[in-house]
This record gives sequence, C-alpha cells and structure tokens, in this order.
Amino acid sequence: MEKAVRLNEDQIDDILGTLTHWRLKDGKLHRELRFADFSEAFAFMTRVALVAERMDHHPDWSNGYSKVTIDLMTHDAGGITRKDVDLARAIDRIAGSGGSAA
Repeated sequence: MEKAVRLNEDQIDDILGTLTHWRLKDGKLHRELRFADFSEAFAFMTRVALVAERMDHHPDWSNGYSKVTIDLMTHDAGGITRKDVDLARAIDRIAGSGGSAA
C-alpha cells in the first residue's frame, strides 16, 4: 500500500476553499454538526463509520447527544493528506441536508 503524502499549506488552503463546512484547527480538518437528537447523530456516525472502514481511514471524533465533532488527519503522514480530503467529502455527502453546522 502506498504511503499517504502530507499536503502543504497552499494545497490545504486551496482545498479548504472547496470544503464549505470544514476549517483548519490544530493542524486537522475540523467540522462540527448538530442533529435533532442523539439517534440522528448516532445514525450519521454509523453511516460514516461504514464508509471510513471501506476507505481504511478513520476519523477522530466525538459525540455528545446531538453534536458530532470530527477531526481528520493522517497520523502516519503527520498531517493532512488526500485521504482526509476524500473522507471529508464523503462525510459531506452523508450529512447532506441533515446535520447543521454547530
């Protein structure tokens, strides 16, 4: 398996322009979502978990009742890689109209 290559600051800035709901926080892609209740938040996390497993790339995340906080970075590369961007886009597709920005 090919090692993921860390993106440079210019690449990350360009990508952030295309990821509406994401921002850079502590060197990671960061997004917070709010749902109607715990069940909706957990269902969202389950859908993301299935995709992340297929991608073999897993988010650092937390859930508190209706809020889901997600941080993406590739630990092996020590920063943000294309894998993080691809997962962020997949998460955005899954969130769709559900989950408002926190």
